[in-house]
Amino acid sequence: MKILLTGKTGQVGWELSRALAPLGELSAHGRAELDVTNPEELAAAVRRTKPDVIVNAAAYTAVDRAESEPQIAFAVNAMALELLAEEARRADALLIHYSTDYVFDGSKTSPYTEEDQPAPLNVYGQSKLEGENAIRRIGGPHLILRTSWVYAARGHNFFLTMRRLMNEGREVRVVSDQIGAPTSARALADATAELIGRHGIRGLRGASGIYHATAAGDTSWYGLASEIARLEGAAAKSWPVPISSAEYPARARRPTNSRLSNEKLHRRFHVALPPWQECLAACHAELKPA
Repeated sequence: MKILLTGKTGQVGWELSRALAPLGELSAHGRAELDVTNPEELAAAVRRTKPDVIVNAAAYTAVDRAESEPQIAFAVNAMALELLAEEARRADALLIHYSTDYVFDGSKTSPYTEEDQPAPLNVYGQSKLEGENAIRRIGGPHLILRTSWVYAARGHNFFLTMRRLMNEGREVRVVSDQIGAPTSARALADATAELIGRHGIRGLRGASGIYHATAAGDTSWYGLASEIARLEGAAAKSWPVPISSAEYPARARRPTNSRLSNEKLHRRFHVALPPWQECLAACHAELKPA
């Protein structure tokens, strides 16, 4: 099996490089090797690799900054997906892509299913939804995996920021009225590898569509920060303080309810991510003591 991975230097891409390597011949590319917004580069990479599956982890993920640079967000999260989907269809390759809970507005009181109507509140969510639509419009075999609140033991993310601030003894004010499922990049990558390894390309090709893939359970950003503080123990010199969304001004609006139902993924593929607390503890264990 030949696998082409984009975005290998990102949080999810780094973990995918590890998780996908045992499955076949992996050709992994970061931004330095492959600019997914460049049609010539993208076409050359796909035609050179002749992949059976393309896993796209390249993404623009700066939610607040996207409000002031929408052209860049749409170039990476939407226009590049149209190029990638076209090349995947031309190569007769399965395309696996990651999307987000932010395609929803959060007004629903229960977890969102794949059948719920998207209504993004911010530019980032709009760009990710347009990427989804491009893949579906082009119509090759694909899996779109929507996930949420991704973090890892490397990169720039909520987990590492909270850990650093608390270890420095700084006051940490964290929103307590937005609910979702913190999902580690490692757990998401492992679930992707499990999908491919268990069902094979042929099995996945016949199941094209959108699937939600988040850690089990849910919490607030404050709940997540509190669990980080608990894991830090004596190293944490401060404890998070709960605040409302109204007390935390941000450029981009965020959904109050980011919970995604994973029932479809489990029912169709018998794949389920671990509870968010277990994923967080595993991620924390990767780090050296502060």
